[in-house]
Amino acid sequence: MPSHDDNVAGFPHIFYAARQALRRHASGGNILIAATVLALVVANIPAINHYYFEFWEQPVRLQIGDFNVFSHSGEPMDLIGFINDALMAIFFFSIGLEIKREILVGELASFRQALLPIVAAIGGMIVPVAIFFAFSAGTDYSGGAAIPMATDIAFSLGVLAMLGKRVPLSLKIFLTTLAVVDDIGGIIVIAAFYSTDIEVYMLFYGLVCLGVLMLGSVMSIQSKIFYLGIGGVVWFLFLNSGIHPTIAGVLVAFCVPAKPVFNPKKYLKMIRTAMSHFRAEDEETLTRRSILSKDQLNWLKQVEHASDKVISPLQELEDSLHPIVNYFIIPLFAFANAGIFLLDTDPMSAIEGISLAIICGLVVGKFTGILLFSWLTVKLKWAPMPAHSNWHMMASTAMLGGIGFTVSLFIATLSFNGGSAHELDLLNHAKLGIVLGSLLSGILGFVWLHYTLPHEPAPDTAED
Repeated sequence: MPSHDDNVAGFPHIFYAARQALRRHASGGNILIAATVLALVVANIPAINHYYFEFWEQPVRLQIGDFNVFSHSGEPMDLIGFINDALMAIFFFSIGLEIKREILVGELASFRQALLPIVAAIGGMIVPVAIFFAFSAGTDYSGGAAIPMATDIAFSLGVLAMLGKRVPLSLKIFLTTLAVVDDIGGIIVIAAFYSTDIEVYMLFYGLVCLGVLMLGSVMSIQSKIFYLGIGGVVWFLFLNSGIHPTIAGVLVAFCVPAKPVFNPKKYLKMIRTAMSHFRAEDEETLTRRSILSKDQLNWLKQVEHASDKVISPLQELEDSLHPIVNYFIIPLFAFANAGIFLLDTDPMSAIEGISLAIICGLVVGKFTGILLFSWLTVKLKWAPMPAHSNWHMMASTAMLGGIGFTVSLFIATLSFNGGSAHELDLLNHAKLGIVLGSLLSGILGFVWLHYTLPHEPAPDTAED
């Protein structure tokens, strides 16, 4: 039986895919930070900020005759609605794919391995919500209690990336898994509390389409167009049924097959057969840069065909969507939603009301909940500490869990979307609390890690 240390030593090889995902999230976090700063700057330049705010009110149409795909209850979406309800459905679709993969072959596949981040995430959701409720009891903003329960994967891993190889890979995986579990909690909250005025017949048709997707998965239909095409119909039906459309993204993702057509053995056999034809050709033919012969083209097509069939639709879609989500959708969401006009804002409003409740929820609540529940789990010997880490590292990582940003902003827009001047004011102050709370958590977590991490590379990143 392999020892714990043997497993740790094998990290660089075992977790290659995990390391690639961590890099993508980290680099996406840098773009997210830039988009947020740009939004705050543009929103507060008097000469141009009205263009910024008016731009998001433009109607969006994809029309076929009288039918507009991007319509809600017969009315065209505005641009901000398109970003929050359509593009963010793609974001949650990618989250759904990631959750399914993690459950099947990732960190959530092993109960003992997943238990620590799962329990930590639960603590990191319960305590911030309790703190928010304590601040908001009897107020008109108590409906925003779910705002401080999220952890932003891209932002938090972006902060860890600044510390390079000093951060143990196991700690990055812990934070990523914790954030994924947080996302599951966010999805449940959105489904349970942000679905209103249900249109039963639209919901029925949407569930029928989901049934078709599930049947396709059972029948091992591998076509990505099949799942994306019918998934788009499910999204439209959910949007107009009163169920928040981002939930459609998650449910469709769960229907995407995780099994490829070919097993690796069959794939390797096909590759070797195709490559054997090239080995049979003379050296001079292979070294010339010229147009491929008909036979050479066919051999390479066999390789291409086999490669397509050995990667499951789930993994291929997840890999294809990562750059779109991390480098376009999330930064665009941040740029559209993080713009807060601060020039006429009373500085004291940042430390009162909903802003203070969110800041305390993110900075104090996430830190306390994640660290306390992690400590109890380890002390009760339910799960081990992440390899090569100590309680200083765990505490500073718990602080980084307070970077709620993307999903916190998203839940805030759902919580205060009535359109009245008062709700708009609550939304702006909620955004201010999210930005300040996330910034404070990020700075404190970074400084704490910087001064407590060893100066040499962590053992499980040496070969990274």
